[in-house]
Amino acid sequence: MDYTIVAVAIFVLALLVVGGAFLIRPRRPQEPRPPRAGGPGQGDQGASGATAVAEREEAEAGPVAVAEPAAPVEPPPAAVPIETPPPSAGRLVRLRARLARSQNVFGRGLLDLLSSDRLDEDAWDEIEDTLITADVGVTSAAQIVQGLRTRVKVLGSRTPEEVRELLRQELIAQINPELDRTVLTGPHGERPGVVMVVGVNGTGKTTTTGKLARVLVGDGRSVVLGAADTFRAAAADQLETWGSRVGAPVVRKDEGADPASVAFDAVARGLADGVDTVIIDTAGRLHTKVGLMDELGKVKRVVEKQSQVDEVLLVLDATTGQNGLRQARVFAEAVNVTGIVLTKLDGTAKGGIIIQVQRELGVPVKLVGLGEGPDDLAPFDAEEFVDAVLRTD
Repeated sequence: MDYTIVAVAIFVLALLVVGGAFLIRPRRPQEPRPPRAGGPGQGDQGASGATAVAEREEAEAGPVAVAEPAAPVEPPPAAVPIETPPPSAGRLVRLRARLARSQNVFGRGLLDLLSSDRLDEDAWDEIEDTLITADVGVTSAAQIVQGLRTRVKVLGSRTPEEVRELLRQELIAQINPELDRTVLTGPHGERPGVVMVVGVNGTGKTTTTGKLARVLVGDGRSVVLGAADTFRAAAADQLETWGSRVGAPVVRKDEGADPASVAFDAVARGLADGVDTVIIDTAGRLHTKVGLMDELGKVKRVVEKQSQVDEVLLVLDATTGQNGLRQARVFAEAVNVTGIVLTKLDGTAKGGIIIQVQRELGVPVKLVGLGEGPDDLAPFDAEEFVDAVLRTD
């Protein structure tokens, strides 16, 4: 036996055993090495390599949710401060200077004519024309002139003080201070007083409704407003603004709703809340539209199913003159108008419309508007009005 061959075989076998053990030994995990700084080709991983690794890891992880910025929180709207309007008493006195400015041409012209050295037929004709120009009306102007001629003839002398007093007495007599100008707004037991405000477009009807609410609140009354003008989109919003200032709730519905149903709900709200007065603002309808005038009568009938209507106030624009008088006649035929609100009286010298409209309708002027301020609506007083017209200072 060849021992040399055996030795070689054993040596080869030992090498195989040792090599196999080495090959199947598990490899120790290597710690990741930080990338080396530098550009591409410097070290094992440059900046581009790091970017690639980051992009690969981001792709494997999926999209990352990004929190959206929180919407800014708006502060709640500031509450409208409740105002305390001045009472109705003395309002016309406070506004007399404004009235005197607008009627100065009317009053001053009459006083100058009456104080002239000669009062012949031409002078009396001119006095009558001045009265007619101021919208006093032909019949009333003739009566005033006749009364003045008689008094001047009896009196004999015509000092400025005497002339002024003569004219004052004649104008007051024509305006008729004996008419009851009380605006009926008080409750009837548990039922509120109900006031309807009517008139054509552009006379200041909705504004008058809001100002009347201020007058009543200033006198200590509680009020609910009914936005029954559902044809004009801005009317209800306008009324909301007026009501919010004095704490008066507004009953309203969508544009185009039945005005009678709004009026009915407003009175129901007044009954439920136990308020003193409900004021209903109706649509500004053209007096030539017969159907719309009939609808106004419907509103009144529906309201009366719950409570009587105490006042139907017709709002007239003093600057429209004879056209305003025609409007008054048509409204008086549609509903029982109980009082006139004459707006924009500070913007015209034709204050004689007060005399004419009362004579034609037999309805008193109860309120006058003398400006655009919130408290420029005043109860009408015949003597205060005439004194303002004839004011000389």
